[in-house]
Amino acid sequence: MYCTRPVTKDIVWIGGNDRRLALFENLFPIPRGVSYNSYLILDEKTALMDTVDASIGRQFFENIEQTLQGRPLDYLIVNHMEPDHCANIEELTRRYPDMKIVGNRRTIELIKQFYDFEVQPHVHCVEEGDTLCLGTHTLQFIFAPMVHWPEVMMAYETSEHILFSADAFGSFGAVGGTIFQDELHFDRDWLDDARRYYSNIVGKYGPQVQAVLKKASALDIKAICPLHGPVWRGDLGYFLNKYDLWSRYEPEDRGVAIFYGSMYGDTANAADLLAAQLAEAGVKDVRVYDVSCTHVSYLIAEAFRCSHLVFAAPTYNNGLYPAMETLLLDMKALNLQNRTVGLIENGSWAPQSGRLMREMLGQMKDMHILETSVTIKSSLKKDQFSDMQGLCRQIVDTL
Repeated sequence: MYCTRPVTKDIVWIGGNDRRLALFENLFPIPRGVSYNSYLILDEKTALMDTVDASIGRQFFENIEQTLQGRPLDYLIVNHMEPDHCANIEELTRRYPDMKIVGNRRTIELIKQFYDFEVQPHVHCVEEGDTLCLGTHTLQFIFAPMVHWPEVMMAYETSEHILFSADAFGSFGAVGGTIFQDELHFDRDWLDDARRYYSNIVGKYGPQVQAVLKKASALDIKAICPLHGPVWRGDLGYFLNKYDLWSRYEPEDRGVAIFYGSMYGDTANAADLLAAQLAEAGVKDVRVYDVSCTHVSYLIAEAFRCSHLVFAAPTYNNGLYPAMETLLLDMKALNLQNRTVGLIENGSWAPQSGRLMREMLGQMKDMHILETSVTIKSSLKKDQFSDMQGLCRQIVDTL
């Protein structure tokens, strides 16, 4: 049975949800599932804005048939060629053999890599700034390379001022019928998923996101239709500001995230003691995470959110505790920068973790590592309480 919602009089959301998928890209936990958004423009010519993942293909084709009501499909606009958005291209060409596939040169190259059907007869290739007139609606194409694949482009509908934004401005989470952000309590229920989505999927490409934001600032945008998560039809400045902060690697909040790894509880004890000292000193936003049992994607999102980060880890096989090493490697890969950092190391006979964490953080841009660090040999002792207080004071002073 079809399930659609109008975005405007002539534009229909024809996407769907997958709540059974455990890992997005087989990497990131999505306990609330994910939406795959697609949109159909009905005008003198009809245009489908991207397809969806294979997992919801049946729903997708029922939605298309219901919305078209027997009309032909004239254009498929391919803004992004990742398989969760392009899985149905070949089947669409079978059902609508006269359909033109609209994409740029790199889009067409990727279609040929993913599929074996004869693509060229269907191709309508566009360049940056080109337009496609559908009747009363006109699409203008805006290239967004490396946000987050090289072929990515966006389509701006000029009469209703709608930006079809590909993977930008998306979020984890199934939309559940309420597809618009003003139907949701976004700050309470969606912001954490949107931040985790951005930081892990797009976070590496801050300069490229900044370039897209500059292009967007020249447009009169009334609504944003992403490929995942809610459609934005109001309060756009709120979300655009989040993307501006995240893509400049500026902390979203003045707060402290403490990440610890602990084999037998002694490093965890140090992390909890520091958190208690910070709270007693008046710091309102302190979060503590065990890197061994919290998926790294959540840790990355917190590192993007907070201004101050503390890493507490034991030495392991004369190296760094593996789960902490994974977190720091991910931070480096995602280009995180511009944070204030405190370090706590532990080692029963030859503490190395502090030096190793300092070296890894030194490979990241604008990481200010606090002068005071704490070295634990097996477990904290009373005479080290002042060391912990010194680290606490430095964090508070820089906050």
